[in-house]
Amino acid sequence: MSIFARSENTTDLAAARLARQASASLAGLLAGLGWSRSDLAKAMGVSPGRISQIMSGDANLTVRTLAAVAEALDAEVEITFHPRPRQTGTDDCDAKDSSPLRSASLKFSH
Repeated sequence: MSIFARSENTTDLAAARLARQASASLAGLLAGLGWSRSDLAKAMGVSPGRISQIMSGDANLTVRTLAAVAEALDAEVEITFHPRPRQTGTDDCDAKDSSPLRSASLKFSH
């Protein structure tokens, strides 16, 4: 396996994790507001199927999509990058990982 394949796989996993975090946060906000997926679809002017894609956690969510969801809900999106805690017992190769996406959190707030 080349280093590029490893990097792409790591990035794909990180992207999937972020999409799941975003959809879980969004689901919590919808529940707190008493909104259904249909309510969100109407507010965004999209189909319920598009909301299902967004909420699945598998969608490749863009910043524009996150902004559109936040706007429809009169909410804010917060994205925070911070270094991962260092694990003990890692070798030098792992310590020098320069992956562009190290860690992030997504929060929807209303």
